[in-house]
Amino acid sequence: MENHEPKKVRERGIVIGRLPVGQKNCITDVRGVQVGHVTLDYPLENLEDYACTGVTAILPHGGNLFKEKVTAASYVLNGFGKTTGFIQVKELGVLESPIMLTNTFGVPAVTQGTLSYMLEENPEIGDTTGTINVVVGECNDSHLNSIRRFPVQPEHAMEAIKKASNHAAAEGAVGAGKGMVCFGYKGGIGSSSRIVEDGGHSFTVGCMVLSNFGKKEEFQSWRYLALREERVPALSKTEDGSIIIVLATDAPLSSRQLQRIVKRCGIGLGRTGSHFSHGSGDIVIGFSTANKIPHFTNETVETRSQLREDHPLSNQLFTGAAEAAEEAILNSLSQAVATQGRMGRVVHACPFT
Repeated sequence: MENHEPKKVRERGIVIGRLPVGQKNCITDVRGVQVGHVTLDYPLENLEDYACTGVTAILPHGGNLFKEKVTAASYVLNGFGKTTGFIQVKELGVLESPIMLTNTFGVPAVTQGTLSYMLEENPEIGDTTGTINVVVGECNDSHLNSIRRFPVQPEHAMEAIKKASNHAAAEGAVGAGKGMVCFGYKGGIGSSSRIVEDGGHSFTVGCMVLSNFGKKEEFQSWRYLALREERVPALSKTEDGSIIIVLATDAPLSSRQLQRIVKRCGIGLGRTGSHFSHGSGDIVIGFSTANKIPHFTNETVETRSQLREDHPLSNQLFTGAAEAAEEAILNSLSQAVATQGRMGRVVHACPFT
């Protein structure tokens, strides 16, 4: 396999958009947000089978997520996906668990592991108070991963949560992104952030993607750079694939306002070349850390701050969501390395110059 040095696209001279990026250019630039990965990379008993997959956990803050919920919203660009928890997020507008990412057949195990972790943290769940809504998103990594062998287990979800930190998150072929393919090249985890400022107010928008979509000929590479296509082969035939986009911000927003912002992540996805294919699960979920919503309270009325709809910052947040999503996708390609998986298959890194 070729030697490819993983770098952010900005380190390659590619600048996306006009807004400034955060210090880490990562979703963890949003204060309090943490990310943890568990990567599985080893042969299974059958020589043709291989574990090439993983789990990624995104935590809105480092406290008790069930007792201190955050405002959230989700949006489906194309619904060919097998997620858990998104319906309740859309209905109630709050998030009370980590956002977990994995492969398609790993969703039940990751749901179980996350639920077990949250039950350990909160003995009252399902006993003296209600149940919990665990959120899990997925993409299909079966080209490289022996998905039918169920390599992801509940303990991997628990480990990913415990590993979560606010450092600059690892990207590329790590965690849930280990076996993913994007535009015929190695995809996976990517992240980026934007700073929006106006009238003395400053907010951060962070984005993390799990990229697993698109054919080589759909990639709008001409918008970014000349690729060394003649030297590094892409997969000649790929499925429609999927992408999960996670947006975080510290701007004070209602769930409805947040949904308007997360929709704009689809603009960044489209700029890279996606047209939300028939068999693609293109799903966005976002949260705001500005207001924590207590699970236990004696109050009848809640009071929260939120941004005025007609303030110029609203449009900047729209722009930030689109720019951060686009750059996060490119970072998932730029940071990934050539990866070998089941049946000896190899997916090469995107040949950035």
